[in-house]
Amino acid sequence: MCGRYVIAKTPGQLALEFDAEVDETLDGDDLRANWNTAPTQTVPILLERLDDQGTLHRELHAARWGLVPSWAKDITVGSKMFNARSETVLEKPSFRSAIKSRRCAIPADGYYEWLAPADGSKGKGKKQPYFVHPPEGRMIWFAGIYEWWKVPEGQLEGAREGQTRSGKEGESQWLLSCSILTCEAPDADSGNEHLAALGNLHNRLPMGMTSDLVPEWISLDKDRTRDLVARAISKAYDVAAQWRMHPVTKDVGSVAVQGPHLVEPLNTLL
Repeated sequence: MCGRYVIAKTPGQLALEFDAEVDETLDGDDLRANWNTAPTQTVPILLERLDDQGTLHRELHAARWGLVPSWAKDITVGSKMFNARSETVLEKPSFRSAIKSRRCAIPADGYYEWLAPADGSKGKGKKQPYFVHPPEGRMIWFAGIYEWWKVPEGQLEGAREGQTRSGKEGESQWLLSCSILTCEAPDADSGNEHLAALGNLHNRLPMGMTSDLVPEWISLDKDRTRDLVARAISKAYDVAAQWRMHPVTKDVGSVAVQGPHLVEPLNTLL
């Protein structure tokens, strides 16, 4: 599962890797770093689209984290749909339309996960947060899906800045939202120590992609959807095997707390 993550790179830095255009909703390089990104907040996503002349564009957009299906009656539906299970994404009504032709890649410097005490005691206050991240400052590109939702009259206040777009002649507002795909976590008894650690941390794993898979994943090809999901699942463990993790301050439990100190190893904090 991925319920909090870090995105510290600027839109310009993110777009550079895949030679993408930065949508105006991201205000160039002015999107501030978010060291404690939570569902319903605004996040950057990488996608491809065809313009009215049939020209293909690869773009970085601002989206709401938490997918709001096109048929939803209320924006709050998306607050619980920030993750999508890869095993059911092709069949579940909330996701099956988006997975066919609205796939995206969601960038992150890393994500937070909470480890329950070994004695099995419950309560979030007793859990220890960990920061999971690639080595050497590299990025994770999560497999994701996105959706457009026509905002009903009177519900625009539920959307945050940058998440909506004006329709033709300004008649309607459209919300762009997204979800991160997850798969079963590795076996805690895995022979790879890093995968074993992730398997011990949580029973779900957000699906990171290799850089060569990202362009295929975000393509508009509908015919290869099932194959692309299978490939993303098969490569997720290879990507995750490169990740590292360390305990961090429990301050990450509050979305109001920001700053690079959140990702510092706990034993180095003063």
